[in-house]
Amino acid sequence: MKQIFYKFIFCKLFGWKVVGTIDPKIEKCVLIAVPHTSWMDFFLGIFTRGILDISINYVAKKELFVFPFNFFFKWTGGTPLNRKKNENKVDTIAKIFQDSKVFRLAIAPEGTRKKVYKWKTGFYYIALKANVPIIPVAFDYGKKEVVFNNPFYPSGNIEVDIPILESHFKEIIGKVHKFSYEPKPKSF
Repeated sequence: MKQIFYKFIFCKLFGWKVVGTIDPKIEKCVLIAVPHTSWMDFFLGIFTRGILDISINYVAKKELFVFPFNFFFKWTGGTPLNRKKNENKVDTIAKIFQDSKVFRLAIAPEGTRKKVYKWKTGFYYIALKANVPIIPVAFDYGKKEVVFNNPFYPSGNIEVDIPILESHFKEIIGKVHKFSYEPKPKSF
């Protein structure tokens, strides 16, 4: 019933669609959501999660998980993260994967809603350390589609792997067009 409600609002009222899915057998993965240009991306993720009827998580600073907001963040898949300076975030999140039966981490590799020319690489090292695939997910406001691509298993050679992952987002338009992800051309 809940899935029908999400689908009605997202697809019928807002005119969006979900293209592809996550194989439910993949219980642990890193989902990279690109481009991240608006706070509305969070709600795209919530609706998509409801339509797929599959657990998708994210991490946020533990300070957000206080009453009464803790109920909302946990209900939407949030996991508190201790952001102490002396703590390695990659190791901390890899441990969350290790301690969880199901953990599908959604993360924006840009690390901001502003235009970037280079992704932060934490998502890559989290997937590598946790030994999980990376699933590229495009938020295409131009076509009004959330597109799930095939799982990608990082090789450990980031110089080769990042361009492969970036290739999934070449024609994708973010909510704020001028901030859409655009890798900087390589100079020769």
